[in-house]
Amino acid sequence: MQGYLYFVAKRALLMLAVIFFGVSAMFLVTYLSPIDPVEQVLGRLSARSNLSPEAIASTREALTAMFGTGQPMLTQYFNFWTRLLQGDLGASLMAFPTPAMELVMRGMPWTLGLLLSSTILTFIIGNLMGGLAGYFQNNRFFKAFGIVTMGLQPIPYYIVAFIILIIFGFLWPVLPISGGFSMDVRPGWSWTFVFSVLQHSLLPAFSLVLVGLGGWFIGMRALVSNIVTEDYVTYAELAGVKRDTIVGAYVMRNALVPQVTALAMTIGGVFSGTIITEQVFNYPGMGSLLVDAVNAGDYSTVLAVCTVSITAVAFAIFVVDLLHPLLDPRVRAE
Repeated sequence: MQGYLYFVAKRALLMLAVIFFGVSAMFLVTYLSPIDPVEQVLGRLSARSNLSPEAIASTREALTAMFGTGQPMLTQYFNFWTRLLQGDLGASLMAFPTPAMELVMRGMPWTLGLLLSSTILTFIIGNLMGGLAGYFQNNRFFKAFGIVTMGLQPIPYYIVAFIILIIFGFLWPVLPISGGFSMDVRPGWSWTFVFSVLQHSLLPAFSLVLVGLGGWFIGMRALVSNIVTEDYVTYAELAGVKRDTIVGAYVMRNALVPQVTALAMTIGGVFSGTIITEQVFNYPGMGSLLVDAVNAGDYSTVLAVCTVSITAVAFAIFVVDLLHPLLDPRVRAE
């Protein structure tokens, strides 16, 4: 037990280090960007109304003081961490005066729901089919399934999303292709709203699942193909152990350990694919918010989205790391 707690403490410190350096890197990127967020706001204000030079100058001075863009980099950096630890990253420039974190909190449930559902489905289906394909190596169905999934794996997320959009949006329009729910449905905990949300999430989740299946299938099939040649599997077969028990308890369970480790390594890639997919389907998540914020030069919202994203991905990897010793006693013993 003490060894496991030491393992947890090391992983927790590593997670905090990843969050610190990742968020600091994002701050440096936004600081070095040539786009001035204050000038972006002034440009939008000038396009909408006739402002005098005096009004523009006073507005520029007020916005510069409010967001601290005229201060030295180190001062801005320390102020950023001070506000971040208080849960305040300032107001959003594109939705002023709405706090940037409030916009992120609105989009987070959509992205988390899409990410979790697609990741869990991809992991379960890919490993299950790959394990069965590795054990029943002459089965035609599993061979055909492997060819299809491996053919889809190298295709970028957005290409698959566009293909699905064309098929189910224009050629066979059976599912909604844009938004998070129907415009005529009032948000709330009602069956109508939940059903509408599920309908709108099917195509984005389906595109993520299709691209991700190939990697899990190939990895699990290769692991199982090696395990089935082990002596304990051969002995179990000769001893008359049920085939379901051999596949589930002896083969799949042992092959699943490295796949759980691989899951931690792929979470970040799935999250980036979610951002692109949200943009294709106009899904109201953090990915769409990030793209809108970058286009508007809204660095408060960009930093808020990136901070929450880095923290969420690092925490997810941390949780997966904690599961590894529970599956593999050798790690727990170390």
